[in-house]
Amino acid sequence: MVIELFPEGFEEVTVDGGIEFAAYTRAGGEERLWQVFGPGAATDVEAGWNEAWKRFHRPVQIDRLWVGPPWETPGEGLVPVVVDPGLAFGTGAHPTTQLCLRFLLEHDPVSLLDLGCGSGVLSIAAAKLGYAPVTAFDLDDAAVAATRANAKVNGVELTVERRDVLLDPLPSAGLALANIASEPLTEAARRVEAAELVASGYLVSEELELEGWKLVERKELQGWVADLFQKA
Repeated sequence: MVIELFPEGFEEVTVDGGIEFAAYTRAGGEERLWQVFGPGAATDVEAGWNEAWKRFHRPVQIDRLWVGPPWETPGEGLVPVVVDPGLAFGTGAHPTTQLCLRFLLEHDPVSLLDLGCGSGVLSIAAAKLGYAPVTAFDLDDAAVAATRANAKVNGVELTVERRDVLLDPLPSAGLALANIASEPLTEAARRVEAAELVASGYLVSEELELEGWKLVERKELQGWVADLFQKA
């Protein structure tokens, strides 16, 4: 609803212990704002406000992998993974993404299944590191579209489909990736046919026991974890 009302942009800002909602719009949008949310204050913004968000998205480097937005330039000799942060979750900045990328760097390239691919950053990085074939699934149509678009920009071939990893058929793979919440991960792990599974998307305090899997390694970063499991 909010996106339809204010396609130019909006944000929530914490102020004095509360939340302030700001919508970027023109005169007509200001009237819509008042009709939906009640009276508010209007302030002119500086030119270039619609580009200001870009300064919050900085590239990250994980060993020889560079993950960044299309307006940044990777360093010489690095493996670039270019991801548009405006399309879907996954820019490389989140600790769970970085932890999964470290496991990919340490693992021998094999066939790969990405469960909950988001922006496609993990699948694209895997393809650039030599993993093949790479299959990426997500339940969100926007994530599927984003992964396909980002794969095209990066010049890699992926199989990308909209699938519910808790219900739909899953192909076998040498390595499965699941950077998702712990509850759906526990269910999905029972259905995965892979020699190994990299699981992330949860905090250090959560120690998952996945049916049919044995934990062999754990990595931690900023309170988040990624676990490497092998078939029991």
